[in-house]
Amino acid sequence: MKKAMIAMSGGVDSSVAAYLISQQGYETIGVTMKLFHNEDIGVKSEKTCCSADDVDDARSVAGRLGIPYYVFNYTDNFKLHVISRFVDAYRNGRTPNPCIDCNRYIKFDQLMKRAKELEFDYVVTGHYAITEFDEKSGRYLLKKAVDESKDQSYVLYSLTQDQLKHIIFPLGSMTKHEARKIAEEQGFVNADKHDSQDICFVPDGNYARFIEEWCGFKFENGNFVDLDGNIIAQHKGIINYTIGQRKGLGIAAKAPYYVVSKDLDRNEVVLGSNDDLFSSTLTATDVNFISIEKLTEPMRVKAKVRYKQKETDATITPLENGDVSVVFDEPQRAIAPGQAVVFYDGDIVVGGGTIV
Repeated sequence: MKKAMIAMSGGVDSSVAAYLISQQGYETIGVTMKLFHNEDIGVKSEKTCCSADDVDDARSVAGRLGIPYYVFNYTDNFKLHVISRFVDAYRNGRTPNPCIDCNRYIKFDQLMKRAKELEFDYVVTGHYAITEFDEKSGRYLLKKAVDESKDQSYVLYSLTQDQLKHIIFPLGSMTKHEARKIAEEQGFVNADKHDSQDICFVPDGNYARFIEEWCGFKFENGNFVDLDGNIIAQHKGIINYTIGQRKGLGIAAKAPYYVVSKDLDRNEVVLGSNDDLFSSTLTATDVNFISIEKLTEPMRVKAKVRYKQKETDATITPLENGDVSVVFDEPQRAIAPGQAVVFYDGDIVVGGGTIV
C-alpha cells in the first residue's frame, strides 16, 4: 500500500485534500508544520496560519478521517529560509514573495525530506495545481489548476523533477466551490473558514513595522526624488515603499506620483507617473525549468510577473551566466526586483525565476 503524508494547515483546502487521499486507499498521516512562535513575530493573537486554532482544526479533521496526526516543528528552518530572506530582500530594495520561499524551502524540501525518512511515498497538499508525467519528454509536468481563479502554479515554479514525482495535488481538477461542498458534506469544522490573505508571519500587513522590530532599528528618513533627481519631499524609510505604489506617499500634487524605483545607496525613493512604470524587459536569476531540462535557445512563452496577473506573450533567451532575459511583446507595469517571473506554454509551467 502506498503511503502519503498530508500537509494540513487547518484550512479547508488541505482538509479536503486529506479526505480525498484517504478515500483513495493510501496509508495516510496528517502533519501540521509549526513555522514560528507568535512571540517571534511580535503578536499575541493566535489568528495566524500555524496558530493553536489551526492545529485544533487540523487535528479535528484528522480525527474525523481516522488518520494519525502530528505537529512537526520547523521554526528554525522557517526563520532562516523564509523570514530572514524576506527581511533581507526588503532591506536591499527588493520585493520578496515569502510564499514561494515557504513552498521551496519548507513544504517541498524539509517536509519532503521528513517524508522520505519515514518511508512515505508522497507528500500531499491542498494547492490548486496539477502534476502529470509526460511520456514523450520523460518529464514530470506542473500544470495550471482547472479553477484558474484559485490556480497556484505561479508559487510552485521552483519544484524539481524529483519533487514532482512524489507530490500529489488532489484539488487541481476541482473548483474551490466543490472543495467547500465536500468539506460541508463531511462535517469538517473548518468548512466555512476564510482563506488566509496576509503573509502568515505579518498578520497585520504592516511589513515595515515587522522588519524594523526584527532588525532592531528604525530605517532613516530620506528624499523622494523625481526621475531627474530633483527633491520632491521626505520619505519615512525606504522599506515602506514598493514598486508601483501610489497610496500612502503623503504627497499632495496635481497628478498622482508612483514609486518607480529605489536607490539604497542614496536612501532615495524615485517617483514618476504611471507611464514611467512600464517596461518590456527584465532579467531573471536562479531560474528553474520544469517542462524542459535546459533553455538553449530563444523560446516563445506566456509569462507573468505577479501572482494575480494574466500571463502575456514574451520571448525568453538564455544568458551565458545561467540567467534568462525576458522580452515582453507589450510593456508590463511595475516589474519589481525580488518578485518571480513564471513562464507558461498553455497550461504547462515551463519554469520561472527571480526578477533582478
